[in-house]
Amino acid sequence: MSGHAVLRRCVTCRQLLDRQQLWRVVRLKDGGLSLDQGMGRSAYLCPTQACLEEAKRRKKLQKGLRCQVADSIYAALEQRLNTTPVAGSEAR
Repeated sequence: MSGHAVLRRCVTCRQLLDRQQLWRVVRLKDGGLSLDQGMGRSAYLCPTQACLEEAKRRKKLQKGLRCQVADSIYAALEQRLNTTPVAGSEAR
């Protein structure tokens, strides 16, 4: 592929972004959930506090994946939010 972006839509804010800018939550064939890797139904989420809170409050990941999403998945995403710097946030 010659460098074209693969676009995906955030389940919360519905913004269309390059999939590399989004978190991917995957419903695996065995019924489990995985972050960023694996084959199965996927839902994408912006790596922001606002989208994460809204997704949890309105059950956006459950609806997108068509299964229950454990609190541990939200906790892992929250942890990721607190440890990774937001791209483009540095002063210019």
